[in-house]
Amino acid sequence: MKKCILIIFTFITFTIPLYVSAAHVMYVVTGDDNKLKIIDTQTDTITGEIGELENAHGLSGNANTEYLVAGSMNQGDKVKTSSKPTAVSDEEHKAHHAVDKKQPTIMGKSYVSIIHPKHGHVMRRIEVKGITHHTSVSPDGKTAVAVHSKNGGISAIDLDKSEVISFIKTGQVPNYAVFSSDGKFLYVSNAGSGNISVIDTKKWNVIKHIKVGMGPEHLHLDSHNEVLYVVNVIEGSVSVVNLADTKKVHTIKVGKSPHGVSLSSDGLRLFVSNKGGNSLTRINIDSGEIKNITLDPAPYHLEVIPNTNKVYVSSRKKPKIWVIDQHSLAILKEINIGSGVAHQMVVLDR
Repeated sequence: MKKCILIIFTFITFTIPLYVSAAHVMYVVTGDDNKLKIIDTQTDTITGEIGELENAHGLSGNANTEYLVAGSMNQGDKVKTSSKPTAVSDEEHKAHHAVDKKQPTIMGKSYVSIIHPKHGHVMRRIEVKGITHHTSVSPDGKTAVAVHSKNGGISAIDLDKSEVISFIKTGQVPNYAVFSSDGKFLYVSNAGSGNISVIDTKKWNVIKHIKVGMGPEHLHLDSHNEVLYVVNVIEGSVSVVNLADTKKVHTIKVGKSPHGVSLSSDGLRLFVSNKGGNSLTRINIDSGEIKNITLDPAPYHLEVIPNTNKVYVSSRKKPKIWVIDQHSLAILKEINIGSGVAHQMVVLDR
């Protein structure tokens, strides 16, 4: 008689959350505190800092360059340097902190700092035409842009050669700049002119201006290069620019003195921080539904943490960053940065 063996398989079901915290690190400059803070976005804690910056408000970088590019709101001849790390020779330290003085200046000189985050200090400083508000790095990681609000234009910087390759006039009080994903175009907001300059990055010239609202500052370009979102500080709105037909500009009212702006990773929600209104606005792109929460005091810069459910929002008046749930808009945590003000943020893969 044959024996029958009954084998019972037990299936265990694992529930996987919709959003899994990715391995990212965030870098943020802290203005006249002259530092760059490093934040682990999984634990929402500060894991390190880099000093020797010069009142940096602008910071940029991406996966295709090993450097971060920080601007300076200081103007003058003196350049700060840090003490030499023990693992670096005197010659290397001197070379890393060299200043490129080949370029002429207007309205006084200032410097853009090239930072190597893995080495933990400023590698080089490049002289530019006046103070720099914000910076941007091209998608291929080869070119950086410094926006000069007092000089009415931008400097394009070759990161391999560490030199300015072009200065382009854009408009009155330029503020922010973003590259298209293919790097062919650069969009610059001109807060004093009420428009956006479109720059051909091959020839480095302005090919058109797009009229938007009053006081355009921060920008966000969607991943398809189809829609540009522009924060208009004076009128408390966001301009939605259809780049296929730049005459089609839709305006959305948000809060008082809006500042930061960013899309969720899936492109379905737009977040805007309203510095003067002490609020954060979330706009549903498909339905147009708007929801606001109170953030006090003065929500400032913001950055979506890719492929997570979190958005970081800094305060202009206190040294902290709120961690906000994108769906519920609940405050998950507050990150104390110790001192200074959290300005432009950069999120990179670990």
